[in-house]
Amino acid sequence: MRQHWYILFTLLFANVAIAQHNFNGHIDVERWHNDVYLSVIEDYRTLEGINDEQIINKTTSNSDGFFQFTGDQLDTVQKIYKIHVDNCSTFEQGSNHFEGHCKDSQDILFIAKSNDTITFPLSFDAQMFCDIISTNQKTAAFIKIDSLKEEMKFAYSEFRSKANRDLNNKKWFKTLQDYGQSLNEPLAELYIYAYLSDRGNAFHSYYLEDLKSNPYYDGLLERLKTSYPNTSYTKQYEAELTSDEYIISTAKDTQGFDWTYILIGLLVLSFSLNIWLLLSSKNKKQKQLLEVKEQLTNQEQKVLDLLLQNNSNKAIAETLFVSVSTVKTHVNSVYKKMNVNSRDELKSLFNK
Repeated sequence: MRQHWYILFTLLFANVAIAQHNFNGHIDVERWHNDVYLSVIEDYRTLEGINDEQIINKTTSNSDGFFQFTGDQLDTVQKIYKIHVDNCSTFEQGSNHFEGHCKDSQDILFIAKSNDTITFPLSFDAQMFCDIISTNQKTAAFIKIDSLKEEMKFAYSEFRSKANRDLNNKKWFKTLQDYGQSLNEPLAELYIYAYLSDRGNAFHSYYLEDLKSNPYYDGLLERLKTSYPNTSYTKQYEAELTSDEYIISTAKDTQGFDWTYILIGLLVLSFSLNIWLLLSSKNKKQKQLLEVKEQLTNQEQKVLDLLLQNNSNKAIAETLFVSVSTVKTHVNSVYKKMNVNSRDELKSLFNK
């Protein structure tokens, strides 16, 4: 009952604080570890799987499985975020327990900005997120698209014939594109585009054919430039669209053409983009870390420096000429402001 009052309070008063977000919900503590992670997705080709470079926050659920993320570090413009849980083990002390992939994991993708309050009720199962409560109408766009994708998969599997595939290609490409555009949210359309243009899908060849004559793709680029100018989403989409349009425009006149050069160009482009995203992510994390550190008092900063030098509480007390209990108070304050629970986590932040 107390949590219900809390959820109601946060929904009513979330926007009173400037740029404060509040994402909360429940996980099945019998199925998952208590740690819950929040990530920001800058590269829409990395929506699937676990990427430790995208993680921006971690919290621990209580005994009932309730978790929440709060703060003011998110961007004021809409971005794609992910909350996930997993059962992957820690490889070494003080390091992240991911290697870019974790088979036993579950996540939810959503759209949000810095002052959104979102409640994910009942459980962490995807089917339960139809009851999302949010101050942002765009939050659950991906969930709605996923339901259409499930219908699409069923339609393709009903009859495994070429005629059925051709009919379904025409129908579902238009259905998904029209639905995405009706949401009036280009990020939702990018989610659809990433799915339809995925080279691992059986209908990728139809995507290339559709690209030849369908003005939808250029229209999406214009909508991205209008809503999200100078963002990684728009730059990545424009680069991919240019590359694919070049491929289909030269295909008619390049019988027997050696595609090695095109593939090398695409690899270079992809590599350069990934490097740019990686550096941007690291710079952003470093900036956030410095901003948090500036919130520490002078005494807390001294304690932080001594902690990072592996000094014990007793040694810190002797250096600063204070009592051990005072040091413990400063240490706990540093942990809280830096959003960590141990010295190892603290050192891991600065080592990164």
